[in-house]
Amino acid sequence: MKKILLGLLVGIPLVFAILVAVYPVQMGQWVYDSSMSAEASIYGFSEQEIPIGEMTLSVYRNNKNLGSDKPSILMLHGYSAEKAVWLRFARHFVNDFNVIIPDMAGHGKTGFDANWDYTGPAQAARLAALLDRLQIHQVHVIGNSMGGFIAAHFARLFPDRTLTATLVDPAGVTSPELSVMGKMLAKGENPFQVYSREDFDNFYAMTMAQPPFVPSFVKAGVADRYKARQDELKVIFEDFHGKDLLDNELSNITSPILIMWGAKDALIHVSSAKVWDDGLPNSELKIWQEIGHMPMLEIAQESAAVYRDFLSKH
Repeated sequence: MKKILLGLLVGIPLVFAILVAVYPVQMGQWVYDSSMSAEASIYGFSEQEIPIGEMTLSVYRNNKNLGSDKPSILMLHGYSAEKAVWLRFARHFVNDFNVIIPDMAGHGKTGFDANWDYTGPAQAARLAALLDRLQIHQVHVIGNSMGGFIAAHFARLFPDRTLTATLVDPAGVTSPELSVMGKMLAKGENPFQVYSREDFDNFYAMTMAQPPFVPSFVKAGVADRYKARQDELKVIFEDFHGKDLLDNELSNITSPILIMWGAKDALIHVSSAKVWDDGLPNSELKIWQEIGHMPMLEIAQESAAVYRDFLSKH
């Protein structure tokens, strides 16, 4: 028996290493999918498919508080991302809140359709439809990047349903200073358009100043999937980017707002934070100097603590 166990201990890692060497992209995708599924399960989330008319949203919900009367948090990912980016942040709220994390239209397991409307207001309206299906009237909504833009539109369009809104490095206003991405777009270059592994590595480096460790073969698998989505992502980008800006609407968003930003954000310049904070009538601002575009991933525990403190006041 000891020899058999020893053989397994030696053989399984060896077989895995051979598979990674021979099929790095496929193994990278398998490891990514398996690890995200396992992480969601460990944190108490299950995946559900929720039909809302023209589409079916793939949604994470925490099992513990399904159907409870605990307050709800709706977490929205950014452009080209997926719901799993919130898991390490969301796990800090599963005991006290009903947490809802959808794959937005055009992303993740929700899928893409060229006929869908990907503008900020349309995406916000879908969230209201999702809440209707779940029989939830009011939520705390938090979004990153495009998700922050959609969260702000949700707070504008559905103030009676918005307990609070938290905007994490959000798109949606005219930035006083151009970010690295802003300068690239001005030259006709879009870092989200990825056609090679080198393109993906350059793009990935822009998304976070302190990214979590990801093995090279896993990153290769993610990069391959990202490349395959380019035509779809281009449609979504052209539909929402630079449209329905909120510069002249901020004073009409009256819900309590928390703005969180990483000063090293290469995608949306931190100078935008002041535009939001000055324009919103009921806002708080938190800036981390050494963090980039995705604080909820880069410093999940610390950013969750700031968010929890904000929620405790509302």
